Amino acid sequence: MSTSDSEGIETNVQLAGLTTFGVGGPASFFVRCEGGESLRRALSWARRESLPVFVLGGGSNLVVAERGFPGLVIQPAASGIEVSQVGDFILLEAAAGAGWDAVVQAAVDAGGAGLEALSGIPGNAGAAPIQNIGAYGQEVAERLENVELLDRESLETLMLPAADCGFGYRTSRFKTSWAGRFVVTRLFFRLPRQPEAPARYAELRRHLGLAEDEKAPLQTLRRAVLELRRGKSMLFDPSDPDGRSAGSFFLNPVISAVEAEAVERRYRERGGKREMPRWPGAAGVKLSAAWLIEEAGFARGYGEGRAGLSTRHTLAIVNRGGAAAADILDIARKIREGVYQAFGVKLEPEPIQVGFLPGELF
Repeated sequence: MSTSDSEGIETNVQLAGLTTFGVGGPASFFVRCEGGESLRRALSWARRESLPVFVLGGGSNLVVAERGFPGLVIQPAASGIEVSQVGDFILLEAAAGAGWDAVVQAAVDAGGAGLEALSGIPGNAGAAPIQNIGAYGQEVAERLENVELLDRESLETLMLPAADCGFGYRTSRFKTSWAGRFVVTRLFFRLPRQPEAPARYAELRRHLGLAEDEKAPLQTLRRAVLELRRGKSMLFDPSDPDGRSAGSFFLNPVISAVEAEAVERRYRERGGKREMPRWPGAAGVKLSAAWLIEEAGFARGYGEGRAGLSTRHTLAIVNRGGAAAADILDIARKIREGVYQAFGVKLEPEPIQVGFLPGELF
């Protein structure tokens, strides 16, 4: 690694160590930006040099190619979290570089409800609205009030109401029509101040022994979610053999009711006896990607090489040590092809893929 004379920009920075997968090659140029002005300078420098730009958060939802990224990688580093109370609400403001779990902890400590089920999700706050992260019955879109953005073209700062972000299941306009246009710099949450909240997710209720409408203290819910995630190796822990992953690699597919019936018919024709999980909603019927993977014949621990499925959860592909990005994507392709052949459902990857050529993308 060396340092450029321009704006503190480093050259040839290895990205593998900045991702939870631990794979990938170098960024040609790399810079950490502590605030809006340094971010503007970095973007202006990349524009003058005609370089592509990739904004890196906590590296938890990312697969980087072994060739690395031939441009400037920017990592927002401002990490402040501010909490205040207005009436019956907790207002929480988080810089993009704040660790997401630290944001949840701050909300719970202040008695603000609505983020506790999102405990333990790895990564930084800036990625939360892009992915509309969710878990155990909650989504970030439900409690987000505003997003502060930097326009990569005009270099102007703007405040966007959450209602204008186009949130959907694990998506937003930042992933679709606005992809590459903005850098998220700050999040603003409005949380009802209350000591207890219901556990919306059945698994969470079972873990705590709660009835469907029964509430539990926020700290209790947070601890329970962390326990569940730890039991599935879904907390980032380099010492855990199953912990070197990007979390859930596949999205739960959302299909039509007619397609869901066809999936169940195929399952029964294969001799399946279990109940098929399904969750009807306005956008269609959501199926369990983990269930589809298992019923297609991919058990926990599948794979004999340097990459394979977690021994604790079939949604997580793990780097068992020394894996390359190609190993990760090879396992992912085999699983997707197997599920499609068994059920006619095409699983979509959740992690972003960076540095790959068009023909290499999963």
